[in-house]
Amino acid sequence: MGPVSLIALLVAAFAFSAGGILVGKIFVKGSKNPQKGQPYECGIPTDTSPWHQFNVGYYLFALLFLIFDVELVFMYPWAVVVKRIGMVALFEIIVFIFILFMGFLYAHKKGALKWN
Repeated sequence: MGPVSLIALLVAAFAFSAGGILVGKIFVKGSKNPQKGQPYECGIPTDTSPWHQFNVGYYLFALLFLIFDVELVFMYPWAVVVKRIGMVALFEIIVFIFILFMGFLYAHKKGALKWN
């Protein structure tokens, strides 16, 4: 995969995204209703400003969940081929889980898993 392939991929990505926006502008009838621009949550109109800060702990907790969720995605294919590959696959998954566990310990030490 050389530079020509990368340029072709970038051109295709730009064309698809610009084409989708253009199709939306042409075929979708827009509404000038000011109510469309108002913040809306759970079917209840908001009575305060939507611009307030959230605790960064929620973001860190979500990132940790994502990391361990992706770990499971990598473990399923490994489980399918572990018998064919043998001890090398077992050693590699032990290293992989050890690295993830060290990340978990680091997050726990920093307090990323506390909700208060």
